[in-house]
Amino acid sequence: MKQFFGYLIIIAFFPLLYLLGEKILEEVDQAKTQQQQIEEQVQLPETQTQLPVRMLDRNGSLFNEDYVEWRVPTPLNEMPEIVKQLFILSEDRDFYQHIGFDFSAIMRAVIANAGQNSIRQGGSTITQQLVRSLYLSEEKTYERKLMEIFYAYELEKMYDKDKILEMYLNEMYFANQVYGIGGAATYYFNKPLQDLSVAEIAFISAIPNNPSLYDPVTNFGNTKARQERLIDLLAKENIITADEANTYKNEPIRLNIKRKTQKFPAYSTYVLHELKELIAENEGYADRLRKATPDAKKVVQKELDERINELLHSGIIIHTALNPQKQDGDEKAIDSFLSVQNNLQASAVVIDNSNREIVSIYGGKDYKKFDFHRAYQAPRQPGSSFKPLIVYAPLFETANYSPSSIVSGGNICIGNFCPQNYGGAVYGNVTIATAFKYSLNTAALRLFTKVGIDTAFQYLNQFRFESIEEKDKNYSAALGGLTYGVTALEMADAYTSFIDGSYTRAHAIRKVTDQDGNILYQWPTERKQIWSEQTVQYMRMLLGEVVRSGTGKGIFANSSYIGAKTGTTNDYRDFWLAGLSNEYTAAVWLGYDQPKSMQQLEKAQIHFKIFNRIMNQ
Repeated sequence: MKQFFGYLIIIAFFPLLYLLGEKILEEVDQAKTQQQQIEEQVQLPETQTQLPVRMLDRNGSLFNEDYVEWRVPTPLNEMPEIVKQLFILSEDRDFYQHIGFDFSAIMRAVIANAGQNSIRQGGSTITQQLVRSLYLSEEKTYERKLMEIFYAYELEKMYDKDKILEMYLNEMYFANQVYGIGGAATYYFNKPLQDLSVAEIAFISAIPNNPSLYDPVTNFGNTKARQERLIDLLAKENIITADEANTYKNEPIRLNIKRKTQKFPAYSTYVLHELKELIAENEGYADRLRKATPDAKKVVQKELDERINELLHSGIIIHTALNPQKQDGDEKAIDSFLSVQNNLQASAVVIDNSNREIVSIYGGKDYKKFDFHRAYQAPRQPGSSFKPLIVYAPLFETANYSPSSIVSGGNICIGNFCPQNYGGAVYGNVTIATAFKYSLNTAALRLFTKVGIDTAFQYLNQFRFESIEEKDKNYSAALGGLTYGVTALEMADAYTSFIDGSYTRAHAIRKVTDQDGNILYQWPTERKQIWSEQTVQYMRMLLGEVVRSGTGKGIFANSSYIGAKTGTTNDYRDFWLAGLSNEYTAAVWLGYDQPKSMQQLEKAQIHFKIFNRIMNQ
């Protein structure tokens, strides 16, 4: 009896509800300020979605993708007609007739809910469902329902029906963090929507009605049952025949769940780091950070982080210089070399000389994505491998010296700084070539005084040594004695200047494009001349002598030229090798994360083995 009187009251209120609906529309037209604010919100569909970030290697093959939500946006005109028919028939038959909401459907829902004292039936159109997924919560209250109607009406004024249907089909939730019919096709069947059969399309179309109940991974039977009901609906509407319906329902459904592509984590982790630097340089954030006070830097950094997140969610494609065969071979070989000692670690970078592109990068043994990346995050003391950059090349560039010039290898002290040669050996006068080949510390310090600290650092500052500080401007820097040190990436990057004297930042990213292939970012290609032709000639000769008869004996390359410089820090805590062939420039660091002596490994020359491997792959 109570329910009967409830129906009578609802029917009596129909005219009031109708007038209230008209009043809402009048208020929309009159309240211009509020309307403008709502329209600004309604325009969000183009920017709110989170699309996958994809990385391609030098051959254009996918090797990494990052996403929280899996989406494959698909234009309506590329969707099979059966997709549109399935959703319109099952969700909103009057889609092309209503103005965003269906008043009669809402009334039916109100009546159905009246006897239940709750909001269960929604009477929602496709437009309302789109509004709900974009702007509103799933809270079932009359207030939210009213806002849903209001937004749906605004959306219908801004977009035509086909655009709304396209947005809806690309926005609907298909369980397992999958959004959109295109994403569902590739996620559940690992093939494009256009390649799916009618049975497969009907199967995934069953999911959005209740993504938990019809999740095919956990509730396959429920999904299959609803698929068959949808197929029956198509037959009932004479879109397919009864025989076709039986054929489609009997077609076996075999899921082929998409697995996230995550190859070469050391390379992809670095690419994401480089992407931040590329955006910062291109959009002025880097310059602002350099000039900002400590407090202001926090604000700028926050702006940069927000900008990066915005771009990552937009579905960018990062085209890289990765050589997948080389990266894979280098990783496996270095992992094997390091297995001789527990906790022994290494980092290595290989750069293609022809275009200064990073083709291979090693971040540490058994590296996992977003682990501590030793190639660019671990500055260490470089020892004598630093001498070519801070002593010898600046010397040849600024003074009348050549490899045959004479320098004393005897003891020297500058203040309290009294370096010794390896093993405490004392030398008389030797040529610069000899001093370089045997890495005489005393001779290097004498030559450094000829260059001058300020001049040496003026040359050094043209490279990208991020951890070098003002207090490093002292005489110990001549021997690689720095506050924090340098990374393998920075060393390989700087050594590229010995290819031909020119320098531009080595990079892994070739270009960044949007989904349509439009170029968003690229590194500049201009090169700065750092060293003269004569300096380059001298340096390549000295580096070559190290390999032929100096501290680098045992290094080789399948190239007409190979030159390198070794480095060993105090107490054998770090072993370094940096050098170049005609094809590649590379740097290798070997050590422990918690520095300790590696004297017992000196004769094993593991860093030599690593260098030889990465230069000859």
